[in-house]
Amino acid sequence: MSPAVRPWGRLRRETAAIREAVRAAPRRTVVTESALTGLVLLCSLAPVPLVPPPRPVASALLGVWTALLVPARRVYPSLTVLGCVPVVAGDNVWAMVAVPCVVWSAVRRITPARRAWGVLGASGVGVALVLITVQSLAGLPETPYLAGGLGLGALFIVLPALSGLMMGRRRPLTRLLRERNAYLEHARFLTDEAARMEERARIAAEMHDLLGHRISLLSVHAGALQLATERQAPSLASRAELLHTTARTAMEELRGILGVLRHQPGEDTGERGTREDLAALVAGSRSAGVDAELHWEAAGPTDADPRTRQAVHRVTREGLTNALKHASGASVRVMFHDEGDTVVIAVINDAPPAPRSPGGGSRSGLVGLQERISLLGGTLHAGPRPEGGFVLSARIPVRPDSPPVYAAPPQPVSDGAGSRPPLPTDVLTWPRLLGGGCAALLVLLPVTGGTIALLILAVLH
Repeated sequence: MSPAVRPWGRLRRETAAIREAVRAAPRRTVVTESALTGLVLLCSLAPVPLVPPPRPVASALLGVWTALLVPARRVYPSLTVLGCVPVVAGDNVWAMVAVPCVVWSAVRRITPARRAWGVLGASGVGVALVLITVQSLAGLPETPYLAGGLGLGALFIVLPALSGLMMGRRRPLTRLLRERNAYLEHARFLTDEAARMEERARIAAEMHDLLGHRISLLSVHAGALQLATERQAPSLASRAELLHTTARTAMEELRGILGVLRHQPGEDTGERGTREDLAALVAGSRSAGVDAELHWEAAGPTDADPRTRQAVHRVTREGLTNALKHASGASVRVMFHDEGDTVVIAVINDAPPAPRSPGGGSRSGLVGLQERISLLGGTLHAGPRPEGGFVLSARIPVRPDSPPVYAAPPQPVSDGAGSRPPLPTDVLTWPRLLGGGCAALLVLLPVTGGTIALLILAVLH
């Protein structure tokens, strides 16, 4: 291949690569770059007819060249900085105004840092060589012209390049700090979660060792009492059996609470809230002397969430317990209705045969039920009936969207549980980000002042 064909082939490959990069770029980026290029072209060429320079054609070519440097800074940042040298040495003041912005944006994209310093040094040498060449050809005064040209080169290339270099090195550091903050926040959350689970396991162990042992002893002695009453006092046998059954039920409920405290994702909280479970609760109330019956209105087995079934069990048990305590002798109906996406459970008791004085309860059970069901996105109603009696009803979603009651809250645990929250000085904020770039912004102040002064001189001239 001849030497003349090789540059042509490389130019074709570069053109095809640029075309593919433009097609792959987001539409917003293409529009923005096109608008910036057009703006620079307009600002570089529009004042030429108004304030005619000594060489209009050269000034127009410099304006077009400056506009082409705007999109080139994204793909060829090093060549863009070097391409700004003839613009600074030229006589198109309006195109020269755009050079600091182009250099600042291009140097930020040059990696590694030593390459950016090399490009900066080559630009300074290029400005000096171009000025010497122009001075020798035009016969301009040596010292004033060279001093003014070098000052413009330092003002429009060196200082913006230093600012862009600092900002370019600051960007990966900022991204690294953000990733570090996110990692530390996630690690702190995991540490707090582990601390919560450890504390729950410790509480569960203490409850099992203390309450479990006591309730087991109570169940054993209640069983012995039941056997003794069956032989010596048959009239008290049913009460002794109720005492034994209650102790055994309390032990099962304690195991359920321990399961909640030791809950892990994927575990089941137990088969509560089924028809057999509610029937067992009603049967237990009947054995205690309550006229209770169950009305189950569902086409088939309800595939409800374990939290919903647990809530149904709690409402039923609380309603039956309140009926036994506050409406002794009244008939009780437990009604379950499946509505598809929600279930309705109601415990209704008639007025007791003998009037009782109101009050006598702390309503702590109803408050706990209200909190549990509201967490599931349901509603609870408890109040007297117009015809007498009391009703406790709840409408609960079959598949609650809310987290379970034992889910760990995302808030940090205070008082030293888990890792400490980050100190105010550890948090990366926008004021600190802006403060970190103040040095780079201060470098641009003389550039801005020099640009304004140059424009004023151009207009007055």
